[in-house]
Amino acid sequence: MAVKEGNLEAPTRHPIDWKNPDFYNESSLMAELERVYEICHGCRRCVSLCNAFPTLFDLVDESPTYEVDGVKKEDYWGVVDHCYLCDLCFMTKCPYTPPHEWNVDFPHLMLRAKAVKYKKGEMKLRDRILTSTDAVGSIAGIPVVVDVVNAANKAKPTRKLLESVLGVHADARLPEFHSRTMRKRLSRNVGASADAGPAGPTQGKVALFATCYGNRNEPIIGEDLVAVFEHNGIPVTLARKEQCCGMPKLELGHLEAVEKAMQANIPVLAKLVDEGWDIVAPVPSCTLMFKQELPLLFPDNPAVKKVSQAIFDPFEYLFLRHKHGKLKTDFSRPLGKVAYHAACHQRVQNIGAKTRDVLALVPDTTVEVIERCSGHDGTYAVKKECHEISMKIVRPVVNRVKQASADHYGSDCPMAGRHIEHGMGDGSRTEHPMSLLRKAYGI
Repeated sequence: MAVKEGNLEAPTRHPIDWKNPDFYNESSLMAELERVYEICHGCRRCVSLCNAFPTLFDLVDESPTYEVDGVKKEDYWGVVDHCYLCDLCFMTKCPYTPPHEWNVDFPHLMLRAKAVKYKKGEMKLRDRILTSTDAVGSIAGIPVVVDVVNAANKAKPTRKLLESVLGVHADARLPEFHSRTMRKRLSRNVGASADAGPAGPTQGKVALFATCYGNRNEPIIGEDLVAVFEHNGIPVTLARKEQCCGMPKLELGHLEAVEKAMQANIPVLAKLVDEGWDIVAPVPSCTLMFKQELPLLFPDNPAVKKVSQAIFDPFEYLFLRHKHGKLKTDFSRPLGKVAYHAACHQRVQNIGAKTRDVLALVPDTTVEVIERCSGHDGTYAVKKECHEISMKIVRPVVNRVKQASADHYGSDCPMAGRHIEHGMGDGSRTEHPMSLLRKAYGI
């Protein structure tokens, strides 16, 4: 049977067989990397997405044979290091994803390579620290310590030292820490109960998974979310406990740590689902982790599946309520023009542009959607060897924001929003879409 030129069917994902010993077999990995790299070299549609593909194509073009067989196997890792699992190549560009017979899943192949590299003990101390978000946040968020940490993160001498010792780029923006966390600000919501007001697939009451970043770095987003949801008659509770969703460790290839995070979070969230609560998370990467990555890593775990089916992007949830006449449109303030960056990990959830759709309900408001990667990835943009590349990736987004001359700009991903703000460099401030919606309601 002739091989199809491209794939006309929706891409499908296979479970990640990470507990199979062959998953960590480096010879087997190298053979699969060579196979997929050969396909990518012959296609090159993804060259504009991130730096993984230009790195690969430069290796090929500078090799003695001008083909993948001329690239040294040890140089394959350079491609892996520049992939931050945004998933856009799989979801928006690649014509050879399954069910195509070539079965190309570039991000999950990169995940396998990262896992092999982690098993070999080749991860830097910096990367282990940066992905230990709960540990770093709990220390940096201590009331006496937090001001020192925030000041040090802005001081040039400290940043130069941090660059030389840990490899954190001196010019990269580091997130601020808050001792008054989201969970403290919303403590009244912990363990709250409520009667449901169902609409469509939504139960009408929501359990907020605060996320480590939302909890300690951007707690205002949680406050805004609760204000908007409660204004629309949607009660919000917080899980009694939670820890990092595991996405940072996934991107490191430390899959055992992902499993530990799953074992801590899933029973708590599954119990809330059993009690009739839907789940939302204010960071797209965390929502995606529960929706997609954990079910693929633990396909036989019924509690994981249960949570994946009950978790929603916040604006996805609001728009579903709107479709069934359950969203208030008593907006008191127009937003004017909004330059809205669609975050990669929200786009690959296949929910459509729900943030745009909800913001567009506000009178005298236009939303310009920017569908390009910001290049941040949580840790990629702060690494010494990657920061300048990340600034190159975000430049087209920044240019679009500037050209829009918008009244507001921001992203559902707060880290992407801050990265765009850093690229703007004009003193303007990013605003999360949930904060804009609260502003439009006048609450």
